[in-house]
Amino acid sequence: MAHIIVVGNEKGGAGKSTVSMHVATALARMGHKIGTLDLDLRQRTMGRYVTNRMKMLDSEGLSLPTPRYMELPEIDPDSLQPGENIYDHRLSAAVAELEPGSDFILIDCPGSHTRLSQVAHSLADTLITPLNDSFVDFDLLAHTDATGEKIEGPSVYSEMVWNARQLRAQAGLPPIDWVVLRNRLGAQQMVNKAKMEKALERLSKRIGFRVAPGFNERVIFRELFPRGLTLLDLKDVGVKQLNISNIAARQELRDLIKALNLPGVSVTF
Repeated sequence: MAHIIVVGNEKGGAGKSTVSMHVATALARMGHKIGTLDLDLRQRTMGRYVTNRMKMLDSEGLSLPTPRYMELPEIDPDSLQPGENIYDHRLSAAVAELEPGSDFILIDCPGSHTRLSQVAHSLADTLITPLNDSFVDFDLLAHTDATGEKIEGPSVYSEMVWNARQLRAQAGLPPIDWVVLRNRLGAQQMVNKAKMEKALERLSKRIGFRVAPGFNERVIFRELFPRGLTLLDLKDVGVKQLNISNIAARQELRDLIKALNLPGVSVTF
């Protein structure tokens, strides 16, 4: 069965789609078969990222490893039993179609609480939660006191993950490997950054997640999206000399893939 990776939290702007595309493309470049789904049915950032890539490859006559992207199929409402949810069926039908030809299925969730996102979290073998280095984002995981040092209790997103874990346990499935990424980090070491690091370390032991390195804040990520490119594609599209920032970003991606510790994955880029 395909290993399901879910990228989610309940706040926009944390870099979920950038992380999703880079992880999916990195796995594809290492020879793994990747299926992808975008559950943000309104913005479809991940979907547009892959579409941009396909258009660029077609227009420039290039062939680069690319994850397979699939829209959620439509379901006939008349086929549902009383009480069944149409979104559950749309997601399960998509996963069932992707699974036979995929080593990994990556699901990019919206930055809000939806039924689709809730169900996707219960399917996750690996859950990646990108988090901006801010207590505004940290509040999605847990409430703290005014100093940011004392954790007062879990918050809405942590409770959703806990519910997903309960559903998996009841179904006899392996536990979710939850990985929280410190994403979009600034270059400077600041007091807030040190507080965030300590708070995440304390919370990780309390509610059960691993902390992994994400990406620093870089202009390159905004420049790659319109062409559907990732950091790993630059040399293939004619960039002869990577600058220091691009080299550092590639290393961040390498560190991220290693930290995810996905089954059967050996980092080769």
